[in-house]
Amino acid sequence: MAGSAAALLVVAGCAGQGEGSGDDRLRVSRWAPGITPEWMSKQLGLTVPPTAKSPKAAYKITIQFDTGLLTFTLTRSEAETYLKQNPPEGKWLDSPEPVDVAPRDFAHFGLPEPETLKSGVREGYVCPSDGEPSSLEASPSASEDPFDTSYEAGTYDERCVKLYAHEYSPERTRIYLRNHYEPGISPLPAAPSSTD
Repeated sequence: MAGSAAALLVVAGCAGQGEGSGDDRLRVSRWAPGITPEWMSKQLGLTVPPTAKSPKAAYKITIQFDTGLLTFTLTRSEAETYLKQNPPEGKWLDSPEPVDVAPRDFAHFGLPEPETLKSGVREGYVCPSDGEPSSLEASPSASEDPFDTSYEAGTYDERCVKLYAHEYSPERTRIYLRNHYEPGISPLPAAPSSTD
């Protein structure tokens, strides 16, 4: 009980830090400015096909871990090619049981969280092996089970990325990519200049 009370005091103290504290990590979570699909693609080690539509990327900074997000749409045949080029560790899980989760990540783009989708969904961990490793390091506290959705933080291989493919219409598939990183271990891109 005393440990819980101490933890609450630490969290409350961190949340109460002001802008002038000099430690961005002690503030409530925030979205990093200047994140592009190209930058996030490089961090994840997975490319965005040139035919992709509506690519969006974001990077959320929190006290516990950071979250990198990338999403885009492809035609059904382009998506099948993409998934064959980026196979999962193990097998794809087809239409897993939807989970009732609060909007937290992809809601930033106005999209449903992929865990809540009821049909037409495949999910798995994709572990890119080509090219240079990401400059960000995946969280070492991640679950060792590549299909454990209770903590979506990569797998035993720091390059592994959670991928969801949602066939949201007869012609198109949305790709959702997510990975978690240790906070503060890599420089983020500079915010875009407001003097255009």
